Amino acid sequence: MKSPTNMKTLLLASAAVTVMSGAAFAQEACASYTVKDGDSLGSIAQTAYGTFDYQMIFNANRSAIENPNSLDPGTVLQLPCEDGSLSEGTKVTDIIEQEEEKQAKKAKSNVYEPPIKLVSGNGWAPFTGEDLKGGGMLVRLATTALNRGGNDREHNLSFVDDWAAHFETLLPLGAFDVSIAWVVPSDCSKPDELDDNSRMRCTELDATLPIYETVTAYWSRSDNEYAAVKSFADYAGATICRPEGWSILDLTSEGLVEPVVTYIAPPTARDCVEAVLSGKADMTSLDLETGGASVNEVAEAAGVIQPNPNLSKLESLHFVTHKTNPRGRVYIAMLNKGLNEMRESGEWYAIIADSLAEFNKAGL
Repeated sequence: MKSPTNMKTLLLASAAVTVMSGAAFAQEACASYTVKDGDSLGSIAQTAYGTFDYQMIFNANRSAIENPNSLDPGTVLQLPCEDGSLSEGTKVTDIIEQEEEKQAKKAKSNVYEPPIKLVSGNGWAPFTGEDLKGGGMLVRLATTALNRGGNDREHNLSFVDDWAAHFETLLPLGAFDVSIAWVVPSDCSKPDELDDNSRMRCTELDATLPIYETVTAYWSRSDNEYAAVKSFADYAGATICRPEGWSILDLTSEGLVEPVVTYIAPPTARDCVEAVLSGKADMTSLDLETGGASVNEVAEAAGVIQPNPNLSKLESLHFVTHKTNPRGRVYIAMLNKGLNEMRESGEWYAIIADSLAEFNKAGL
């Protein structure tokens, strides 16, 4: 299981998203590795980084990996450096500084536009949090995007930790314009097949293009009967923990609805890890980064709670506005334009790497 040192390695290394052209690295990090029969992303991560968490490898090889649960022998994977860079000798802070300098030289509009009201929440490090640099990785992406792609907008940022209130009251009442950030169903064409929470996201929210793609894993005690099931149907009868306000679409889409399974929804991911540890839950559904960080926070969970090696799901995170906001789609378009420019310049990758490095440095 992860030690604090290994967790730091994960948080830094997971910044390497989508390999840049010309980048080439190896199995021990910073070079290439050819998949052998019997390899899994988890086993490769264990060898290269000393952790079973493979989010950083998946990010760096998104175009080469169709299914994170199944690797084809002979596939050449690019393994990012341990410090999160895409090649040795590069500095992500240089990219950020260069783009900020370019923006500072651009002419400012004299037309007054009211600040865009952004809202996020705490308890989701390294993605969002008031104690993180710039409010966390996803907040930094949002605030930067508002000043890229030809945009020139001021913003106000607040943190409201009741995540469910974001789209139940705060966005529809106009208290805020944009919430950072949410999983939105990729297919809203069959609302009857969605759980209530996911259906609401389809019918009431507008979303940006995907801003970050996470691997959702299914964490259990290693001695639990559900620890290594090979199909979602095998979770029938399990008690599953998912933090309050989080979508369970990844599970309900597989038929895991009550009473087939039982759901509990405490406030935080750490609460879910503690529920699994104590036996109150058989499994918790968390992305690799949040799950790894939460397990790391609970000392007794080290070496006891691990992700299912056979099952995972991909989920995309988005910035969202409410459909009742008359300017909501304008803000979505602005954010998309900014994010597209950031991807082309490399600033998107650099912000992710820098955010995770700061998270590690602070020892959070």
